[in-house]
Formats: sequence, structure tokens, C-alpha cells
Amino acid sequence: MTILIVAGILGFIMAFSIGANDVANSMATAVGAKAITVRQAATIAMFLEFLGAIMFGSHVSQTIVKGIVEVEKVQPVELMYGSLSALIAASLWILIATNWGYPVSTTHSIVGGMIGFGLVAVGVDGINWKKFLFIVLSWIVSPVFGGLISFVIFKLISLSVFHTKNPKKSSTIAIPFFISLAVFTMTSLFVKKTLKQPLSESLILGIIFSIVTFFGIHFTVRKLVNKTKNVYDAVENVFKRAQILTSCYVSFSHGANDVANAAGPVAAVMIVASTGVVPKTVEIPFLALLLGGIGISLGVFFFGQKVMETVGEKITTLTNSRGFTVDFSTATTVLLASSLGLPVSTTHVVVGAVTGVGFARGLEMVNVGVLKNIVISWLLIVPTVAATSAAVYWGLKLILKF
Repeated sequence: MTILIVAGILGFIMAFSIGANDVANSMATAVGAKAITVRQAATIAMFLEFLGAIMFGSHVSQTIVKGIVEVEKVQPVELMYGSLSALIAASLWILIATNWGYPVSTTHSIVGGMIGFGLVAVGVDGINWKKFLFIVLSWIVSPVFGGLISFVIFKLISLSVFHTKNPKKSSTIAIPFFISLAVFTMTSLFVKKTLKQPLSESLILGIIFSIVTFFGIHFTVRKLVNKTKNVYDAVENVFKRAQILTSCYVSFSHGANDVANAAGPVAAVMIVASTGVVPKTVEIPFLALLLGGIGISLGVFFFGQKVMETVGEKITTLTNSRGFTVDFSTATTVLLASSLGLPVSTTHVVVGAVTGVGFARGLEMVNVGVLKNIVISWLLIVPTVAATSAAVYWGLKLILKF
């Protein structure tokens, strides 16, 4: 019972740290583009993260210890205390990164924690280094893909709307096209990644939703540009509304997908403590999801502002059309990567996409100093968490003599 209580508390703290850091994935661009305030972003994200976690978190069944530690070489009691060590180390360093305003991958943090305890428990041979190298690959793939797609999409929006002879007329076709394309991508991504449905079904539903969206947005844009003297203000106003919706999607989806980073290790401890057996997969119980959902939502509300400011304001200046481009590019990158089986970090994709939008306007539009510090934090998070997890696990092993 004591172990379960400790696991619940640590899982809650991990969920809190995930919410505090990863809220930037969904709401930073909306805040940076002044579509909503920080308080509004935190309130919306708190509600949607919690809803996503409890409604669809159970669909995201995860392989035990992320496939990093070869579980057949680990004793049940070692896995139990190793999971607790990973939670302690990951939570600590995510909260430190959040306090400094740096966006880091919470998934990679848990991976680092598992590697740390695995090295102490079973040694170098007990770690799946091929799997780890595949994850390292995502540190390059994620921001590059996100940046390239964001660069191209923003250039296309600029050429088809802002730099035409008749912006009013072109905006009534171009804007509905890009927004409906975003709806297609996000619908397909949610159905495939979160609901775990086949790609064919995901694409069909995406097409249906995008067609309906196209005609709805077309009539809205036509009405707005006819009423507004400045067509550019009208265009940004439409993108402002679209951006709020895309940010809400990313927030809901994040709650559904990333609650497993906190609830998964807790579920592993619960199963080992009650059965004495190491499971191959973790079936996350509702109580763990509820705890994770509450933790994520409170982390967003009380501690999410610093990372939102870094991603939304300090890398480059965002408008509503640029913010929409970032959200659209993020969803597109994650969908493509999931379809190809490539590991990507949403945090890395968002930072890459924001940078891509900045570069589309010129190299001088990107704050290279801030970007350099973010990249350094990415490189340090896994080894730092791994070292801390190893130290905590070694300490527990010495004290409890298991």
C-alpha cells in the first residue's frame, strides 16, 4: 500500500510537470499571436487536457518501459523501484527546464529515466540501444520536418493570399483551402494516432470533415472581406479563429496521448505490486488516468506560462496566420511520421515549425540565441535524467536492499 501511495504521488507530480512544459505544444502560438491571453490559454488547455486524458488515454496502451529496458532481464521488484526512480528523475528535470522556460520532450525524459535505472539494474547489455538510437534520430527528424513543412506552408499562404493582385478574391479560395487542409490533417491524425484506427478510415473521415469545412469557411471569409476595408485584417481575423481551434485540437490530443508518460509507470508499479509479475504491456486503469489528467491540467494552469512565452514569443514574432501555420505544420509532421513509423517529439516539431516560419521571413527574424539554448536543453535532458534516475535507483537499492 505504501508503494502504491508513493507511486500515485510521483505519477501526479510527473503529470503536473508534463502539463507545465508541454502546454507550449498547443497554446504557445495562440498566446504569441495574441489570439488569446495566457490565462485564457491555461484555462482552455486545463479543461481539454483533462478531457483528452480521461476520454482517450486508455487507447494509448504503451509497451512497458518504452521498449528501452529488456524486461525479461529485470526482476519484478527492480522494475517497480526502477519505475519510481524514473518518475522522480524525469519530474525533477522537466520542472527545472520549465522554470528556465525551456521546452523539452517529456517522452524522452521518461526514456532517459528508464535507461538510468536499467544501467544499474542489468548493465549495458540490458538496454535496447537500437531502440534508443532510433529515438535519438527523432531529435533531428522532428525539428527539421516541422521547420521545412512550416516554411513551405507559410510561403504558399503568403504567395496565394498576401502577394496577389486581388487579395480579397484570392483569400476566399486560398484561406478555406488551407484551413480545410488543416482539418483533414488533424482529423486523420486523431483517428489514427489516438483512436488507433486504420489509416484508410482516418483519411476518409479527414476528407469528409475537410470538405464540410471548406464550404463553411468560404462563405465566412467572403462575408468578412466584403465588410472589412483592410483585407489583411480580415484575413488575420479568420486565421485567429482557425488558430484557436487548432490549438484546442493539439491540447486535447496531447492529453489523450501523453498522459501515459505519467500513468504508465504508475500502472506498472500497481501491477507488479499486486501480482509480482512483470507485464509486457501496461493497461492503464481509469484511476491512474484520472490522476494523470488532474495533474496535467493543474500543471498547465499554475506553471505553464514560462515555456509558452519562450515558444510563442522569444523565438520569432508570430501573427495569427503564422501561428496557424505552426499548428498545421505540427499536425502534418506528426501524421506523416506516425504513418512512416518514425519517432517524433511534438515539442521538437513545434519548435522547428516556429523556427521555419521565422526563416520564411528572413534569417534575422529568428532569435538564434534562444534557439541555441533550447537545442542544448534537448541534448542534455536524456543523459541528465538517466544519471539522476541511476543515482536514485542505486540509493533505493542500497537502503532497501532489494
